[in-house]
Amino acid sequence: MEEVQRVVDLINGYVWGWPLLILLAGTGIYLTFRLSFLQFSTLPYALKLAFSRKYQDQKSPGDISHYQALTTALAATIGTGNIAGVATAVFLGGPGAVFWMWFVALFGMATKYAEAILAVKYRVQGANGEMSGGPMYYIEKGLGWKWLAVLFAIFGSIAAFGIGNTVQSNSVADAAHSTFGVPLWATGLVLTVLTALVILGGIKSIGRVTAFFVPIMALFYITGGLIIIVMNIDLVPAALALIFTDAFTGEAVAGGAIGAVIRYGVARGIFSNEAGLGSAPIAAAAAKTDYPGRQALVSMTQVFIDTIIVCSVTGIVLVMGGLYTGDVSGATLTSLTFESFLGSAGAYIVAIGLIFFAYSTILGWSYYGEKCFAYLFGDKSVPFYRVVYVAAVFFGAILSLDLVWGIADIMNGLMAAPNLIGLLGLSGVVVAETKRFLQQMREEQKQEKMTG
Repeated sequence: MEEVQRVVDLINGYVWGWPLLILLAGTGIYLTFRLSFLQFSTLPYALKLAFSRKYQDQKSPGDISHYQALTTALAATIGTGNIAGVATAVFLGGPGAVFWMWFVALFGMATKYAEAILAVKYRVQGANGEMSGGPMYYIEKGLGWKWLAVLFAIFGSIAAFGIGNTVQSNSVADAAHSTFGVPLWATGLVLTVLTALVILGGIKSIGRVTAFFVPIMALFYITGGLIIIVMNIDLVPAALALIFTDAFTGEAVAGGAIGAVIRYGVARGIFSNEAGLGSAPIAAAAAKTDYPGRQALVSMTQVFIDTIIVCSVTGIVLVMGGLYTGDVSGATLTSLTFESFLGSAGAYIVAIGLIFFAYSTILGWSYYGEKCFAYLFGDKSVPFYRVVYVAAVFFGAILSLDLVWGIADIMNGLMAAPNLIGLLGLSGVVVAETKRFLQQMREEQKQEKMTG
């Protein structure tokens, strides 16, 4: 088994090496220029579309609202990466890694926008009346490369069992056991039942639950971090200064390895917000929307919320605490840092946050996985996939998953390659759809001013 683990780690190192990271970040930069920095100029309007009841489209084709599509995607992305992933980046790459997480997120917003606009444009309605879309559909219908679409769907349906399921239930069980003394099997059983109750009802059930659940869990964790920041506001300027200076010097890393700072910041930033992996557009395709561009703007805010807000809270608190120079990493480092500021309450905040974040990821990724599986084997295969997915939640909670973590990482990386090819190959379609929607948006805003 140790030999297998070494092979998996070796493959993982190649898959998530510099070529993929450059392609992921480079695609975001390229799309940003082609879209004239749209993610910055339209962000206020995008946030209104996402969160204002006034802009929730109930009449257009689709299964769930803009807001529910966003919270389903946020459920999948706000997970262990926001707590453990950020800590790993700071531990291995130093404080400067936080800057590179911000950097890749700002350009990743353009990637997420492009993914969603293509997902809605090329989506199809199945025999059951539900919408299906995502990279497998826009690669097949837009580029005409069925073989590449099939590859994406294979990687996506497998990845869902790793990063979206077993490693998340394992994290929940571990946090519940170490903090509250709950047996692993008990956590696994409860998680399995809760997961089954939600996902067996399909995307409408997932959308309703995440719409209620995601804002509460995010606010709970963010509030805990902000309390630390406000109570220790005198430490913030020095922490921010260290983040910015270390981003370009790498002094906090052994040997001043600036490459390590950039690599871990970029890798963990992408791992957290999933921009470019091709997962979130599967949820975007289910949204009720009249123009692909409208839902694309909503989907774009996911990266902003996940990385610029949630990951920033974790990163700044970690740098303020200074414990990243020790021997602990991951969720343990975040927990110890929160505890150093808030006592035992800090450890509880991280544990509860981790439990809810991981559970929400299980829900979001269940939909991604089943849509990939349905693309390969038809809609009738979905009930079988859901049953197996629910069962995997229990086994993930009670087993050691070092090997699964490695395989999950590989599958995520392999998902990205076909998706990025699709995005780059269809960038002209993205630009054309954007121009069409922006014209419509300007007309609507003009009409609002005249009537308001």
